[in-house]
Amino acid sequence: MTSIQAMILGVVQGITEFLPVSSSGHLVVLERIWHISDGGLLFITFLHLGTLLAVVWVFKQECLWLIRHPKAWVNRMILAALIPTVVIGVIFEELFEDLFSNAVTLGFEFVITGIILWWMDSLGNRPGKSETDMTAVDAMWVGILQGVSILPALSRSGLTIAAGLWRGMDGTAAGRFSFLLAIPSILGATFVELDDLWESHGLLHQVPWSPLLIGTVAALLAGYVSVKGTLWLLQTARMRFFAIYVWGLAVFILWDQITVHRWFPPLLH
Repeated sequence: MTSIQAMILGVVQGITEFLPVSSSGHLVVLERIWHISDGGLLFITFLHLGTLLAVVWVFKQECLWLIRHPKAWVNRMILAALIPTVVIGVIFEELFEDLFSNAVTLGFEFVITGIILWWMDSLGNRPGKSETDMTAVDAMWVGILQGVSILPALSRSGLTIAAGLWRGMDGTAAGRFSFLLAIPSILGATFVELDDLWESHGLLHQVPWSPLLIGTVAALLAGYVSVKGTLWLLQTARMRFFAIYVWGLAVFILWDQITVHRWFPPLLH
């Protein structure tokens, strides 16, 4: 992997992590087109660390307030959402890893993401509940959708925001809760992945650090812009454009799987 490729992947990760178009799905597409195999999971882990720093940067005041008030209702709702996410991740870990590595369902996942985004756009910017009005059931539904979004082309932000809207939250509150929920989710996943890599492969001693650092910084800066932009988009209800975009990606992937098989595995054996 070159430094330029690392920077581009970092920018793509940062932008698409919070825009509802699936960052992991975009990384899989680019890595397959460029035939990148070195770094792999470790590089993606560092990109996630960059986007984690971005969302903490944007919500630093909220994060400090939640740390000072550990018994706050929003903290309880975040904990309630994390429970089903962790359960789904543990139970279906091997399935998710297989689907991530072979990318056979990538096109269909982008189709599903597009349907969800089109539905979100149809709701408009309607008034609704804030984070402090959430119930434990609301939070758990958001957590369930976050757990399902471990699949590479299902957008984490798209599914969690959609779950909040479905449960009666307004767009800004649903987006804010989705991003705050991303902080412990990404942090936990990062620690697990780094621990696995350290113990199983020792890759932390072998990989070139320059692309990792370049990609991480790029993801941080792009992620900051993406969080701000997504919060604005939720107020203007312009998700339909992203639905059309991810459907275009789905058509490209499915075309390759059915015809030339150049980048993605055959859809039909």
